[in-house]
Amino acid sequence: MSIPFASAHRASHSMSAFSATAAPAASHRLIAIDALRGFVMLLMLIDHVRETFFLHQQVSDPMNALSVDPALFFTRLTSQLCAPAFVFLTGLSAWLYGQDRSPAATAAFLVKRGAFLIVLELTLVSFAWTAEFPPSTLWLQVIWAIGLSMVALAALLRLPRGAQFALGAVIVAGHNLLDGFRLGPDSAGFVPWSILHQRVFIELWDGMRARTTYPVLPWIGVILLGYAAGPWYARGTNPHARIRRLAGVGIGLVAAYVALRALNVYGDAPWRATGDALRTAMSFLAATKYPPSLMFLLPTLGASLLLLAWFERRERCPVAHRLALLGGAPMFYYLLHLYVLKALYLAALATFGANQGAVFGFSALWGVWLVAALLVVPLYWPVRWFARLKQRRKDLPWLKRDGARPPPPAPRLC
Repeated sequence: MSIPFASAHRASHSMSAFSATAAPAASHRLIAIDALRGFVMLLMLIDHVRETFFLHQQVSDPMNALSVDPALFFTRLTSQLCAPAFVFLTGLSAWLYGQDRSPAATAAFLVKRGAFLIVLELTLVSFAWTAEFPPSTLWLQVIWAIGLSMVALAALLRLPRGAQFALGAVIVAGHNLLDGFRLGPDSAGFVPWSILHQRVFIELWDGMRARTTYPVLPWIGVILLGYAAGPWYARGTNPHARIRRLAGVGIGLVAAYVALRALNVYGDAPWRATGDALRTAMSFLAATKYPPSLMFLLPTLGASLLLLAWFERRERCPVAHRLALLGGAPMFYYLLHLYVLKALYLAALATFGANQGAVFGFSALWGVWLVAALLVVPLYWPVRWFARLKQRRKDLPWLKRDGARPPPPAPRLC
């Protein structure tokens, strides 16, 4: 899935904001942002371990609550926070980046970074998943979607903040009205519409094809909402007022989700009441991710805001400190964990052979959680090393592509 995950607010002012001697308020607000990013990166790790070692048990989109194993359902559900949080934080980070720059400079940065992410998706990320080069199928996934969303945001930077918020809200709330509009491969506009809102295969050349796994239109809405929320993090903003605002809006989004989902009239496929309370709850929670429905985005964006408030209240806790370190070098972590998982899978396949049809996989879901837990510490140390390298070697411009920042100040007791 991840990420510009490159934090866009990494430039000169923002770098100083993470030094131990910088203004505490600036440092604390950014620690909360990176702590949330680090937290969802751990959730992403669980899902990517599942996709590596448990893919023989496929899940549909949305998940079929009447047939899928509940443990698999809730394991998959844990990762649904990841993409909305990352894209929202990308918009927020873009606003922070632009505070000391002109709109033209900010737009140029977004276009260059977005293009870089698109290329990264088509090369290093694709190879990590498929081990094919060139690949037979280009999977246009979350890095691709974030890259395109950044380019779209660059084009919309000069809109008034109110217009940016309104456009983002209309896209997020209204794009499900377009669900019934589909184009076939022979139709004019098939390719751009598939990139925007239709999850299909696009035939390319010489037998190669592309899969628009992450149609980008709803994500453009999310990145606009993140950018419009940027002034909440302006220098000098009262942190207590910001926390109250984050919590209030977060609760409002979750409440709107519960009310709309209970009405069962718009925003996703209808849920079904069954004779089994657990299956009924699963049907209620099942939401479409590709493209993300309103019923997918309302609770995940609401939870993201609530977690931002929670982490800002607890930015002195050691756990927030360590999560912020992970979230401060996101692209390095993203690529590292993908290649570690690929190496582990190939080693297991060579050692034990295919045991789930043509692939190697775990026979029980607890193996997914165990491997994810065991990988946290081995991944943490290289990420910490990279963040410190970035702090120490400011003369190496290639390091800036990751957007890593210095480690946050040493934690104190909560």
